[in-house]
Amino acid sequence: MRLKNNKTLKKEYQPGGSKRQEILDKAVKYIADPRFGLQGDKHMFLLEEVGLSESEYLTCLNRATLEAADAGLRE
Repeated sequence: MRLKNNKTLKKEYQPGGSKRQEILDKAVKYIADPRFGLQGDKHMFLLEEVGLSESEYLTCLNRATLEAADAGLRE
């Protein structure tokens, strides 16, 4: 899998790889953290630089939203 910056992901981090879930879990934290900029910028970074598919990004966005809502209910 080639990324925009012409780098290649290691096989274990590519879709279906043994460590792909680690990238997805980190993407959820990245999306939820407001320090990293606007949502559109995060979207483009995760798709073009990290190599997430649109479907993976939307799943991570949904998880980040649900986790934030859950944390808000606990307060």
